[in-house]
Amino acid sequence: MKKIIVFSLAVSLGILTACSGGNAAAKINPSKLADAKKRDLDISKGAPIITLDKKEHDFGTVTEGAIIETTFVITNSGKSPLIITDAKTTCGCTVPTWPKDKPIAPGESTNIEVKFNTAGKGSGRQVKDVTLFTNTAVGREILKIKGIVNKKQ
Repeated sequence: MKKIIVFSLAVSLGILTACSGGNAAAKINPSKLADAKKRDLDISKGAPIITLDKKEHDFGTVTEGAIIETTFVITNSGKSPLIITDAKTTCGCTVPTWPKDKPIAPGESTNIEVKFNTAGKGSGRQVKDVTLFTNTAVGREILKIKGIVNKKQ
């Protein structure tokens, strides 16, 4: 029992000592903070910017089993090359294709093709997302496809 009390006292004393370092804000070097803010501003001015022809595609009403295809046009409106590092979907029935081999230069456009296989989707409203992971200031862009699938008769 004494060992537990001594151990608890030692741990408590260690925590109190570690936390008594003073005011954390006083440890910040104002000149380094100003440099960091300037650097962040410079980075944001020169970052690639995605401009889309559309963020959403409504494929309307289709019969189950149809394969829907659409293209999203992406333009790099920024000042440095745009890189799409990955594209994730909400299910395996949706497959995006994007330029993986080269960056998109400022002012250039490229296509993101999205295929949606409606097989096995039954009947009802469908909404699928494609999340693009990029080197923009935001870091990601979400494209959406939606519509109604009617059960195959």
